[in-house]
Amino acid sequence: MKNKKIAYILIAVPVLMLSAVTWVSAQGGSLYFYDKFLAYGMIVIGGLAILGAFYALIRLLNIMVRIQQIRIYEEEGLTEFLEEAKKPQKSMWKKLYKRWTNVVPIEKEKDILMDHNYDGIRELDNSLPPWWVAMFYITIAFGVVYIGYHHFSSYGKSSAERYELEMEKAEEAVQAFLSKQANLVDESNVKMLTDEASLEAGKLIFDAQCAVCHGFNGEGGIGPNMTDDYWLHGGSIKDIFITVKYGVPAKGMVSWKALLSASDMAKVSSYIKTLVGTDPPNQKEAQGELYQEQVEVETQDSTATQAVGMAQ
Repeated sequence: MKNKKIAYILIAVPVLMLSAVTWVSAQGGSLYFYDKFLAYGMIVIGGLAILGAFYALIRLLNIMVRIQQIRIYEEEGLTEFLEEAKKPQKSMWKKLYKRWTNVVPIEKEKDILMDHNYDGIRELDNSLPPWWVAMFYITIAFGVVYIGYHHFSSYGKSSAERYELEMEKAEEAVQAFLSKQANLVDESNVKMLTDEASLEAGKLIFDAQCAVCHGFNGEGGIGPNMTDDYWLHGGSIKDIFITVKYGVPAKGMVSWKALLSASDMAKVSSYIKTLVGTDPPNQKEAQGELYQEQVEVETQDSTATQAVGMAQ
């Protein structure tokens, strides 16, 4: 019977490990994971082998002690103890189970009543339920393994490291959300962008798509000058965005809404606004009407709106 149990264990362990490797392979596991898994598997098998050898050694010592006890009882003529020593010994697991389930019967509970009295309620000095004891020891073992793995090994991550990873993931999620929000821009809510990254991106778009008609410095060419104070279709950020988005087909200005995202159109429109007043060489003559930017100037008494000379 014992040999069969050992055989079952020796067969079950490799089968379980092979099943786990097969499952990981189906999930797309890497070679690194296989090496790591096998290393842990060998540690587990080695640990089980050590425990088995330790258990066998304890059984051997117990047998030797019993033999010695029986010999002494026979020499001394202690028949009462001799009969007890010759009785079959229960296995360690049965002793452990009996200890865990050592609950006093109801008819004998008066023998284990404690002296404490809480409003007429007295406490029993009874054994804890075995499932509770088992869970208690399991949590202790889990805590030891968890702390060792996450705080002392090179594989796990500490609470601080996991926090940093979560913050990085949150930042990526925020950036992804903002990128989606940026493409919700249209002519009704577009705003002038002033940050360096947006203006640099707008310049790259302008150089690649717009400079062929308007010049790399916005001085004009086939298209109108972008650096003076006159505009053919309005000089506000909304007017420029509309012109970029829908184009002016009658004058050869194509619509860019199918080729550029809303975010990119806002960036290039903002960059075009920064060209006003740069006074590059070889400027084309002014075209369109003078545009005056409306700016709100806050005073002590009220908010006044004045026209400033940013016009095109």
